[in-house]
Amino acid sequence: MARAARAETEREQWSGQYGFLLAAIGSAVGLGNIWRFPGVAYESGGGAFLIPYLVALLTAGIPILLLDYSLGHRYRGSAPAVFRRLGKRFEALGWFQVAISFVIATYYTVIIVWAIRYLGFSVTLAWGEDPLNFFIGDFLQDAGATVTTDVVGGIFWPMLLVWVAVLVILGLGVRKGLEVANKIFIPLLAVLFLTMVVRAVFLDGAADGLNAFFTPDWSALADPNVWIAAYGQVFFSLSIAFGIMLTYSSYLKRRSNLGATGFVAAFANSSFELLAGIGVFATLGFMAAQQGIGVGELEGITGVILSFVTFPQIISMMPGGPIFGVLFFTSLTLAGFTSLLSILQVPSAAIQEKFDLSRRAATLGVGGAAALISLALYSTTSSLAVLDTVDYYTNNIGVVASAILTAVLATFGARKLPELQRHLNAVSSTRIGTWWRVLVGIFVPVALTIMLVWSLYQVVTEPYSEYPWSFVNTAGWGAVALMAVSALVLSAVRWRRPVDDFTPSPDFTEVTR
Repeated sequence: MARAARAETEREQWSGQYGFLLAAIGSAVGLGNIWRFPGVAYESGGGAFLIPYLVALLTAGIPILLLDYSLGHRYRGSAPAVFRRLGKRFEALGWFQVAISFVIATYYTVIIVWAIRYLGFSVTLAWGEDPLNFFIGDFLQDAGATVTTDVVGGIFWPMLLVWVAVLVILGLGVRKGLEVANKIFIPLLAVLFLTMVVRAVFLDGAADGLNAFFTPDWSALADPNVWIAAYGQVFFSLSIAFGIMLTYSSYLKRRSNLGATGFVAAFANSSFELLAGIGVFATLGFMAAQQGIGVGELEGITGVILSFVTFPQIISMMPGGPIFGVLFFTSLTLAGFTSLLSILQVPSAAIQEKFDLSRRAATLGVGGAAALISLALYSTTSSLAVLDTVDYYTNNIGVVASAILTAVLATFGARKLPELQRHLNAVSSTRIGTWWRVLVGIFVPVALTIMLVWSLYQVVTEPYSEYPWSFVNTAGWGAVALMAVSALVLSAVRWRRPVDDFTPSPDFTEVTR
């Protein structure tokens, strides 16, 4: 008990609810909101996609977000510490989440670097008449689906600077580093992105784009892939089930309004995605009008291509394009940077606790290792194909598997859902009912298992993105294997800091009904 009290006293904390909320929103609002959501919506029936997206948010996104909050806040630790306190045999799941975050951090940085470089390119429209060839050839010097060691200097040096900035902020700690950064970046991001969206809706043809976004293709609702895409988008954008929100909530003060904060963070994230959809579709409407085609006939409306090929092409067409480009790529940079901070905090906090290191030593060790891997893999001419493959396997297999295991463990392994529900209600102004336990314990595992089986079927029957099997197996399954092996090895290492002598507060003695 004394050790637990000492650990509680020493543990860093947010200055208050507002600081935590901004950090949670900063983590959730990232690259997935700006480029992934509009692209997925475009391919999934336009306005019809908003229905399964809302269903996924309410039935899986918010319940798992609250599960992360309750676990982190009640058991007051990093992901491995929290799961070990549920049962020693469950610690490996915490390290699996740490490994997921570590892998994501290594490639997330390069996309931020691309955004920074394109911010500069926007001023002079450096991509010229052929944005695709400029991005793939001149900028990335892409070597395709092969692993090379040829470094692209225009990516390596900016990436090194980004990593230095990230390590400095994390080294300053939760309150002086993460909280201050989010208090500056999130309001700035909101202002810049809102300005960009307002500009977009006044472009010629914007109305056609908005009609495409809000007019549903109802037949799309019969396609299982649309529903799977909706659940995938919610998990991708909310930063749930791989340690971020669990770690962040562990820094909250004991008296914190978890329920209300969770709902606010979730709907703030979704509101930003809706805003991104409006801005992107309005811009696509302008592009379609300039080409004399329908919005549905446009190509390249997904992920990387949308941001670094389609948007530069639009910027070149529109009045005041350079200003629009600066707004867009600055927003992309800020959104990515705040998410990267939260992603890297997960392994940093875990290593700090496991090996009883100082915050700065843990940050330098974890961040330094991630930076070296990031620079070695993603500043080379093979970065695009490696990033694409690792990202797909990490999110569609790693994160989904982690969410299933977390829900099943909390429900059936440790049998803690009633206790966690009581904890949420004890510290929340919003009452969390039995519906939450039903969704977390039954619906989420079933729905996500279907998603996981479908993803496994796809990657087993045909190579992802038509890459060679040897490349896919090395980059994709290699990343998943690295996560699993790391989880087993790190969970077998002895803790240098006391972790088992811990009593949650408040100490409930009866089961919630």
